[in-house]
Amino acid sequence: MRVHVIHAHPVETSFNRALFDAVVASLTAAGHSVDALNLYDEQFPAVMTREERLNYHDVPGNLTPAIKPYVERLQAAEAMVVVHPVWNYGYPAILKGYFDRIFVPGVSFRMEGGNDRGRLVPCLTNIKKVAFVTTYGGSHLRTWVMGDPPRRIARRWGWATFSTRPKYLALYDMNNCTPSQLSGFIDKVRGEMGRF
Repeated sequence: MRVHVIHAHPVETSFNRALFDAVVASLTAAGHSVDALNLYDEQFPAVMTREERLNYHDVPGNLTPAIKPYVERLQAAEAMVVVHPVWNYGYPAILKGYFDRIFVPGVSFRMEGGNDRGRLVPCLTNIKKVAFVTTYGGSHLRTWVMGDPPRRIARRWGWATFSTRPKYLALYDMNNCTPSQLSGFIDKVRGEMGRF
C-alpha cells in the first residue's frame, strides 16, 4: 500500500521526530511504499494566498503551481498517517495551513448542486486508511475537560473526508512521562504501523 506520511514538528531532535521516523521505518519494514512529507524540512508555506482564496471554488483552476505537487502526492496515496504535536489544543499552524491549502474543492470534496447550498461529496476515495500519531503536553484529564479538540476533529473530519474511522494514537502529559513510558509509546506506534 502507498502511505503518505505527513509530519509537522520543527525540531529534528524532538520526540515527535522520533515518532515520525518510527512510523516511516515500521511502514517500510511492513512492505508499504512510503511517501514521507516533513512540512518543516520542505518549508511548506502554510499561508493561503489571496489568489488561492479567490479561486477556491474554481475547480480545477484552484490548483496553483505551488500546491499542485502536494495534491498529486495526496491523490496518489492509498493511506495517510499524520504525525504531529498538539499545541494549545490544536494542530501546529503549518499543519493547519497544509489542510487549508491542499484539501480544497475538487481534491478532498466537491459540491453537488452549487457552492452555496450544495451537498458535500468526498473525493479522496483512494485513501482507505488514516491514522494520527500525536503528543500532548497536557494531561488526559485536562485535555478531556477542554473537549480534546484535536481528537474530535481528527475522528470526525477523517470520517467525513475519507469515509473511514481514523486510528488515533496519542501520548498525553508527554513532558512528565518517564523514559520507559516514552519508549513504550514509540513501541506501541511501531506495532500499530507494522499492522497498518
